[in-house]
Amino acid sequence: MNRRSFIGTMGSMALGSMFFRDGLLGSPGVVQPLHHKPKAKRVIQLFMAGATSHVDTFDYKPLLGQRDGESWDPGEAVELFQSRPGATFASPWNFNPYGQSGKMLSDIVAPLGEVVDDMSFIHNLVGKTGVHSQATLLQTTGFNFAGFPSAGSWVSYALGSENDDLPTFVVLPDHRGFASNGAKNWGTGFLPAQHQGTLIRPGNPTPITDLHPPKSSFITPESDQAGLNLLNRLNSIHAAEREGDNRLSARVRAYELAGAMQLSASDALDVSQEPQYIQDMYGLAPEGPGVNDSVLNTKAETEFFGRKCLVARRLLERGVRFVQIWSGNDNGFPRRNWDSHENLKRDHEPLALGMAHGTAALIKDLKQRGMLEDTIILWTTEFGRMPCSQGSAGRDHNPFVFTNWISGGGFKPGTYGESDEWGYKPQDRSNYTSVYDIHATILHQLGIDHEKLTVRNNSIDRRLTDVHGHLLSDMI
Repeated sequence: MNRRSFIGTMGSMALGSMFFRDGLLGSPGVVQPLHHKPKAKRVIQLFMAGATSHVDTFDYKPLLGQRDGESWDPGEAVELFQSRPGATFASPWNFNPYGQSGKMLSDIVAPLGEVVDDMSFIHNLVGKTGVHSQATLLQTTGFNFAGFPSAGSWVSYALGSENDDLPTFVVLPDHRGFASNGAKNWGTGFLPAQHQGTLIRPGNPTPITDLHPPKSSFITPESDQAGLNLLNRLNSIHAAEREGDNRLSARVRAYELAGAMQLSASDALDVSQEPQYIQDMYGLAPEGPGVNDSVLNTKAETEFFGRKCLVARRLLERGVRFVQIWSGNDNGFPRRNWDSHENLKRDHEPLALGMAHGTAALIKDLKQRGMLEDTIILWTTEFGRMPCSQGSAGRDHNPFVFTNWISGGGFKPGTYGESDEWGYKPQDRSNYTSVYDIHATILHQLGIDHEKLTVRNNSIDRRLTDVHGHLLSDMI
């Protein structure tokens, strides 16, 4: 390559980088402007793994209290996941009105009462399955089977990065482990690999894995560098034998960029730089991540969830596009998630209070920094729980109706869509909300027409909303 060609190539790369950062590049080498002027430019997805009970948190159903202990009969056949319908089960917690709207909230999400007038509730969301793995994929990818890109990957692919030194899509998992499906919930499917979620564990001694060699008696800086040098020579031999095939070099560059970006993320994880009143607002414990969580307790849940919310804010203000925050891991015993088959009060109360404390702080913090107006917060879970009891103190799965809520990003506060008097199915069964509608509306607020953001895979033009989805125009 001569000097003129080299300068021309570098100029094109720089221009491409600017297009990518400004949201003008859907994929390398293809310039495409946003479909319309955006109202938002970043997203936080709060995912409650295990299925939060809507009728014990955000969807007030006084009839459950009036009929508590009576035989539950909705007047139709009932299909449950792992039990038979028990008696009508009143919520173990009281509900009270909050905000100017008078929105009824349960005591276990009462901290959100301070910001309830900044929240848009959807109580008529319907799923497709009562199986955790499939239902979780549906909410994260728009499909209830594996192989498809997550919503975060689609946003990364469509909008690109605002900061060349940080990942576009970051995942903050539960400290106890992954939820159902693990990394499939933030994978790229058939999109380029650089759009997958970058996993970061706030409060962990190694919050980003594999950036540095593990501590050992036989790994030295010299031996580590020697291993990298050998790998480089092997890569060079491989490339020389395949002249014209640049896939390996492209992958190496992608990993080098990812490493540099992840190193830059380390600064965002240092919450000790925050004023003490901010740390207190998010509910960080004096002992930090070392707080005792041998059993589920509110202090520990507030520390862990609040820390992730604070880190998310620090990532967003540095240019990250999409942050996914998880509460709860895959099933184990004792429960460490929202799948409260045996004891709703034992499991839901600490998880919900911790979530509500950290989330309320996040909304207040974004609002005081002028960021809430162009940041979308989506709270979701894989499905709801039944209005009847399982055993004496639990609830079974309910995919027939559940709750999501959204804050910021040009969404109007209020309630849009209701469940029936039991919280069993939508009030209007011919007019309900699906995850496709939510994804379509979020993309719209980001300046993207969900029907036009497509990628051909296996001869099919695939999109986040499959062949469904309509705008929730009343909410925006």
